[in-house]
Amino acid sequence: MSEDDTRTGLRCLVTGATGYIGGRLVPELLAEGHQVRCLARSPDKLRDYPWAGEAEVVRGDVTDAESVGDAMREIDVAYYLVHALGSGRDFEETDRRAARIFGEQAKAAGVRRIVYLGGLTPVGVPEEELSPHLRSRAEVGRILLNSGVPTTVLRAAVIIGSGSVSFEMLRYLTERLPVMVTPSWVSTRIQPMGVRDVLRTLVGSATMPAEVNRAFDIGGPDVLTYLEMMRRYATIARLPRRLIFPVPVLTPRLSSHWVGLVTPVPASIAKPLTESLRHEVVCHEHDIARYVPDPPGRPIGFDASVALALQRVRDAQVTTRWSSASYPGTSSDPLPTDPDWAGGSLYTDRREMTVDASPEALWRVIEGIGGDNGWYSFPLAWAVRGWLDRAVGGVGLRRGRRDANRLRVGDSLDFWRVEEIEPGHLLRLRAEMRLPGLAWLEMYAEKDDDGRTRYRQRALFHPHGLLGHLYWWSVSPFHSVVFGGMARNIAKAAAKNAPGEVKEPALTR
Repeated sequence: MSEDDTRTGLRCLVTGATGYIGGRLVPELLAEGHQVRCLARSPDKLRDYPWAGEAEVVRGDVTDAESVGDAMREIDVAYYLVHALGSGRDFEETDRRAARIFGEQAKAAGVRRIVYLGGLTPVGVPEEELSPHLRSRAEVGRILLNSGVPTTVLRAAVIIGSGSVSFEMLRYLTERLPVMVTPSWVSTRIQPMGVRDVLRTLVGSATMPAEVNRAFDIGGPDVLTYLEMMRRYATIARLPRRLIFPVPVLTPRLSSHWVGLVTPVPASIAKPLTESLRHEVVCHEHDIARYVPDPPGRPIGFDASVALALQRVRDAQVTTRWSSASYPGTSSDPLPTDPDWAGGSLYTDRREMTVDASPEALWRVIEGIGGDNGWYSFPLAWAVRGWLDRAVGGVGLRRGRRDANRLRVGDSLDFWRVEEIEPGHLLRLRAEMRLPGLAWLEMYAEKDDDGRTRYRQRALFHPHGLLGHLYWWSVSPFHSVVFGGMARNIAKAAAKNAPGEVKEPALTR
């Protein structure tokens, strides 16, 4: 890139802006004076991000050549931050097809550079022996490098930052298990990298010279085993020393279920991550420093990265989480409009009641639902539903909340996702648990004709096939306990906490 380009700013396309890295990269690019366009399947998910008014958002999908081509117009640098991990058995083919489309459309549009964040692969290990996750990441990198557009492939191992899937896995394993029997991969050497340095490297890669077309290993200054990472985390978090006993009998599949049981990370995501830890993932070159120089001193070390991440969690300043992206395999279909929806059966459970509090006090309770605050209903019923969902590979209840008090469109909320929010009035959640159909939960804070505060709640279910109908009728007898209890307890909590601030509710899951 020329000096004029860096001075006036580049036009950057970011895919994966609803995800963990993409959602943090956009404001970093804007801060450097670049113009940013985001390609998103559901643009509304970016509506409430702090930087939303400064970036252009267009609708599209990386597997749709036409929408990618439209998004590439007048773009200088295109960031490829998406992958199909966990989307099914054919995720490698989906990744392959999407990467080809991206490279072809970038070349046709005259894009000057592609930047891709992939995975660090072990040296000397045949590709067929790699996990499908790492193998696909490596193939995507090759496809982009061969696209005819100068490409920077950044290969990172474990990324440590508040809300990252690697950090959450490490945090929950260490905090919840003072004594643990672990798989043999805890002895594998890893080179973790702080998210701040990952973002710095991604931004700096935009201005690489046109002749650079290659992959770079990127990592932090520390090389540690996962065992050492857990013990150092315990020290930084001021936890008692953890007793850890590695055993060779836990396969990646078994250990992924173990991770899924103990942490918020579901087994379907934990499995490719744990499979990737079978081989040593350590940088074998640091050539990236020629083009993106290290900051004064050196990159942030593991201990400092963990300390920063923990502080962010404690201060409720986690800007994006691993679950920011839609959970693989769940529907993103919007709520069907009614009454003119013609898509088939739509079961509804409605609850309404007067609340002895202001609409503002009621709204604070509604927006604070879930996570540590619970669901204002029969706790055991919610817990059992979460356990059943985890047992069949779903997300369960453990994803919690990004922020204890505020929600935005696209946030994950236990086994729901925020589909719509009208501050002070409406919260609509879409279910991401495993179901034979699609489900939503709506909560409203309103005033009636007499000026009284009304709480209105709707649970909706669109069944898929006979199994979906049977599911609804099998659980409907419990709705008076679950949904009826929720409505009553939300109303009580609003009345109890009015007019002051909402306290932690008495009924938690």
